[in-house]
Amino acid sequence: MSYAANWCKDFVQTHETLKHSIAGASAGVISSVVTCPLDVVKTRLQNQAIENFKYRGTMGTIRRIRLEEGMRGLYRGLGPTVVGYLPTWAIYFTVYDYCKINWAKGDIENDWLAHISSAMTAGMVSTTLTSPVWVIKTRFMTQTMRSPHRYSSMSQAFAMIAKHEGIRGFYKGLGPSLIGTVSILLASSVSKMIASTTTYPHEVIRTRLQNQVTQPFKYKGILHAIKVIMYEEGMRGFYKGITTNLVRTVPASAVTIFTYELIVKKLDTLRDLTS
Repeated sequence: MSYAANWCKDFVQTHETLKHSIAGASAGVISSVVTCPLDVVKTRLQNQAIENFKYRGTMGTIRRIRLEEGMRGLYRGLGPTVVGYLPTWAIYFTVYDYCKINWAKGDIENDWLAHISSAMTAGMVSTTLTSPVWVIKTRFMTQTMRSPHRYSSMSQAFAMIAKHEGIRGFYKGLGPSLIGTVSILLASSVSKMIASTTTYPHEVIRTRLQNQVTQPFKYKGILHAIKVIMYEEGMRGFYKGITTNLVRTVPASAVTIFTYELIVKKLDTLRDLTS
């Protein structure tokens, strides 16, 4: 194969990786902005243990947040969410493309096993590397005007967590996140709605673990959190905020898919114009 042919092949491959990374990140950011209020409500409901029960239902929680914190309260954590999506998708598609190309046998497009294993690996790597951002996002979304530990900015949150909780503080809830990454991917072949419902308890556990600041911690790990939540709140405790989550899934998916497809088409047009 000639040098020119190799260059063209590498250019097309690089373009495809960048195209999907940019489109994915942009779609994630726009979707997160649109659905941020529902994400805040879901996170507040997830974080409610039996001793601090104050939010009731999606609309009730929205009304309470607006009354006590104003509109800004419904957009807490938006900064970390936007910042988090950019590296998450960049890492995801970079790892995914690398694994798919190197693990596929024969026809890459039809090697379903390579696609699944690549997606799982990419999801786990991106989740692990960006975990600190999602911990901070959870802290911001659950803090209120009366919270004893308040963060005024992402940099302050990083500094305070590093100082008081160490490196482990940035990886609280990582276990449930990794479990959810794999579970959602496997279940998505049936239905995203079913996948969301089936794997939802991991989100509640992750939120509770991520939001632990003051020692002694109530939950000592995944299994202990499951045991305590089951004992104090029953099965319903694992599904707090599920209604909000299901309501949020529809607009989030629609906005993400629409934005993703639009950006991919625009980038393909730009490539054709410059080639």
